[in-house]
Amino acid sequence: MSDLPENDQHMPLVSHLTELRTRLLRCVAAIFIIFAGLFAFTQQIYTFVSTPLRQYLPVGATMIATDVSSPFLTPLKLTMMVSLFLAIPVILHQIWGFIAPGLYKHEKRIAVPLLVSSIMLFYTGMAFAYYLVFPLIFKFFAAATPAGVEMMTDISSYLDFVMTLFFAFGVAFEIPVAVVLLVWIGVVNVAYLKKIRPYVIIGCFVVGMILTPPDIFSQTLLAVPMWLLFEIGILFSGLISKRGEHPDDQPADDHNDQPPATQP
Repeated sequence: MSDLPENDQHMPLVSHLTELRTRLLRCVAAIFIIFAGLFAFTQQIYTFVSTPLRQYLPVGATMIATDVSSPFLTPLKLTMMVSLFLAIPVILHQIWGFIAPGLYKHEKRIAVPLLVSSIMLFYTGMAFAYYLVFPLIFKFFAAATPAGVEMMTDISSYLDFVMTLFFAFGVAFEIPVAVVLLVWIGVVNVAYLKKIRPYVIIGCFVVGMILTPPDIFSQTLLAVPMWLLFEIGILFSGLISKRGEHPDDQPADDHNDQPPATQP
């Protein structure tokens, strides 16, 4: 069976650009369709996202808006970002549709699972941040507030803070996909990844220290999952490497590579 791209045809540059424009327009349309459906719930969405902080505010304290337009624009901005996050499957599907015709069959077999797992891992990272990390971080901030200082967070500042952490944890949870891709394309091998494990662990804690507040709990909550996800990436990379070495994957001529029989 030939291992060539299924659509092994040359297309002019204009055709590629036209298809790229079409797929970009579909991505933008998906974002705005989702945004239109969520527009009526902008206030409720912000209330939901701000719950991890509000539950640790002192009794009688509330979040504040220091800018005149913040009560309207901040929930609107959050809804647009939520629309972008929810449209990620559509966006990745359009990217896949653009590059898939140029891939070999064996590349498609591994690309599809990586695509699906990357989406799931990104959402898992965001959920991990919201349900586990945010409560611990804001509890720490509330406890660390000096006496005589009223904790009243600006809604725009809060949005910038949580979106940074959402993105950081979403990307951090993509580590297994990144590790598998690096091994698959031959940049590194499994033995090398195991060799640099101590440096990766230190790097995870350094990243956790940079991206999270200055307390050991939130730093550990990012560093430990990153390390475990790195180990998962090594595990799957090893399975893929072993599968690539299976005898069935070798060319058929290799089985007939025997010395000719000697004539009597």
